Amino acid sequence: MNDANETVAFTTMAEGTREDYELLEELEARFAGGTADRVLDQLRGLAGSLSGYKVDRLEHSLQSATRAYRDGADEEMVTAALLHDIGDLLSPYNHSEMAAAVLRPYVSEKTYWIVRHHGLFQSYYYAHHTGGDRNARDAYRDHPWYQDTVDFCHKWDQSSFDPEYESLPLDFFEPMVRRIFAREPFSEAGGTE
Repeated sequence: MNDANETVAFTTMAEGTREDYELLEELEARFAGGTADRVLDQLRGLAGSLSGYKVDRLEHSLQSATRAYRDGADEEMVTAALLHDIGDLLSPYNHSEMAAAVLRPYVSEKTYWIVRHHGLFQSYYYAHHTGGDRNARDAYRDHPWYQDTVDFCHKWDQSSFDPEYESLPLDFFEPMVRRIFAREPFSEAGGTE
């Protein structure tokens, strides 16, 4: 139960006062300060997920991030590679959109776009085997980040299911995740151009 000094007086939002909403903003800021911890917990939850692959989703994420890091990607993109599948546990059919939404306030519009669309772009590698359109990504061919998303999937995502690959441990990436989520959010709408 909340301390009375940390609880609003209203029972409907229309009754709220300036003091109530200032309190809520303060409490929200405190809560937001723990976002990196919650994101890392969600990532750890991918361990053992999605049977059938040679590696679990956590190892896939570590491999993706390690490849991005070793390719010289910036910290934001390495973090995006690490977190691109965190939506899988709660939202397997639109995990890309969920992961992108989590990242959106803290990353550039480009990084957000890549993560949001990586699921569709990744289908290039398998859709023709399952009755889908492997070229569905071509609907975005004229988009300025089309090739960046193709490269993200080709270099880091589709190639990261190798049980022999030597990934860097999560502890290596944790400071990056914390720095990204410690950023001042771009805006409520998220991202920048």
